[in-house]
Amino acid sequence: MRIVMRNKNFISRSVLENITGYSFLLPALLIVFFVMFYPVFFTVKLSFMDYALQFNKKEFTGLANYTALFHDTQFLSSIGRTCVFTISSVILELVFGLGIALLANARLRGNGLLRTVMLIPWAIPTVISAVLWKFMLNDQFGILNFIFSRLGFISEYKAWLAFPKSAVGSTILIDAWKTTPFVFILLLAGLQVIPKEEYEAASIDGASAFQKFLYVTMPEIAKVVFITLLFRTMDAFRVFDMVVNLTNGGPGNATEYVTLEAYKTIFRNLKIGYGSAMSVVIFIIIMLFSTMYLLLLMRDKKQKN
Repeated sequence: MRIVMRNKNFISRSVLENITGYSFLLPALLIVFFVMFYPVFFTVKLSFMDYALQFNKKEFTGLANYTALFHDTQFLSSIGRTCVFTISSVILELVFGLGIALLANARLRGNGLLRTVMLIPWAIPTVISAVLWKFMLNDQFGILNFIFSRLGFISEYKAWLAFPKSAVGSTILIDAWKTTPFVFILLLAGLQVIPKEEYEAASIDGASAFQKFLYVTMPEIAKVVFITLLFRTMDAFRVFDMVVNLTNGGPGNATEYVTLEAYKTIFRNLKIGYGSAMSVVIFIIIMLFSTMYLLLLMRDKKQKN
């Protein structure tokens, strides 16, 4: 009986402690719910409505917005443009980020300065960096035109943001410049935990520098590379502030990526329901990448266990 009573007292005490702990967490959980989950729920709700703000019209239409979306060539084109931007930007970031991380990991002279300089683009707020690049690409007084003309690359100053191909290329290169430091930091962290013994064993076996990179370095940092690619893909797919301040989707709609398309639909055309459906589709695409990341983590835990 005493043992049973002790167990009951222990259980009741642990339950009370749990209730007390959760009561302290409740305010924070409520804030998270209203700040994060309620807007998502409300957006999903609006996506099933024909809600045109200028006509003060709101009525339930079911899947009509989603059906219209997948027949909307402008929206589908914006997804295609976003995919091109995302793939190009992420590849550039991975190539440059890995190359610079390998240099920094080699422990050469000046590595401390290299790491400091690499953090500068990432430290500058996106809006400010977009405005700076807009000035540098200006066709009248842009410093890049001045440098390229002095080096003989161009015969006359060019309006880089006024033509579709150069505008798209500019957004890709600027995004890569801005976020390569993030890739650099993650990959450098992965490189620094590789055991030196593996490189020593490869040297004894007569492996060249390229073979060490291919058969030692890459397998060791493969998971870090995959996670980095997932994070950057999710981030690049929802690019917004840099494009708004650099080109605002122009020229024409050459740089009107999918998030900007949804933004203009809601706030310029005042089609709240239709724009909300766009936002939900973007959210689902991002969630697919998030699910891939979670599945990878779960698989790693199972392998460790």
